[in-house]
Amino acid sequence: MFPKLFSIDGFFLPTYGLLVTAGFLVGLWVAGRLAKRDGMNPQLVTDLGIYVALAGLAGAKLLMLLYDANYYLSHPGDIFSMATLQAGGVFHGGLIAALAVAIWYVKQKKLAFLPVADVFAPGIAIGHAIGRIGCFAAGCCWGIACDRPWAVKFTDVEAYKLVGVPLEKPLHPTQLYEAFAEAVIFSILYWRIGKAHGRGTIIALYLMLYPAARFVVEFFRAHEQANPFGGPLSIAQWVALGLVGAGAVLFVVSSRQRA
Repeated sequence: MFPKLFSIDGFFLPTYGLLVTAGFLVGLWVAGRLAKRDGMNPQLVTDLGIYVALAGLAGAKLLMLLYDANYYLSHPGDIFSMATLQAGGVFHGGLIAALAVAIWYVKQKKLAFLPVADVFAPGIAIGHAIGRIGCFAAGCCWGIACDRPWAVKFTDVEAYKLVGVPLEKPLHPTQLYEAFAEAVIFSILYWRIGKAHGRGTIIALYLMLYPAARFVVEFFRAHEQANPFGGPLSIAQWVALGLVGAGAVLFVVSSRQRA
């Protein structure tokens, strides 16, 4: 829709990058605020957020490369192309990498993992919601053909050049579906963390709610890769099912405790 905020002599400021950055800062602010309210060291939480963000970016890019392994094996030079570097990657890859780094960090700093994860969960949700609006502006992560009144058409040639989104075709606004879902999830988590809860309950809710939403959105999202096992589910949906299961187990265990 609006992939470039401005362009000067070939250099441009991508709307996607600006909104992802804004989402990160808002999410980090929310996590820091909740950490301070719960008596944690806000500086340690802020530092963790930075490490997690870097890991998330790397993990999202890596899973994107794995998804498109056949293409990148045939075109290895494109791994370092501007299109690849500017692509957001696959969120599930970023989430898994971020969780791994978070576990390592809290052990190094002798923090309790689950309470820290709980204060981050609402921030992750609102940050991701803002980032998905960036996806909509850039045109990436577009949906399949849509005949509903809310269908959208991308018309900016620059969006096509940057991410390959089809132009002048009515599509499901899957980016907005996900942004709306994450905004709702944020509201639920922010409300719930203010109530008495077992350690780990909030991050468990996130691990159930977001993947469940993503599972549904995937049915309306365009895919260039074939589904694994020749079935109806995409890789992202299989990952989502695994995360929902992990979240459900954690929720049951955490609900037996009280913070």
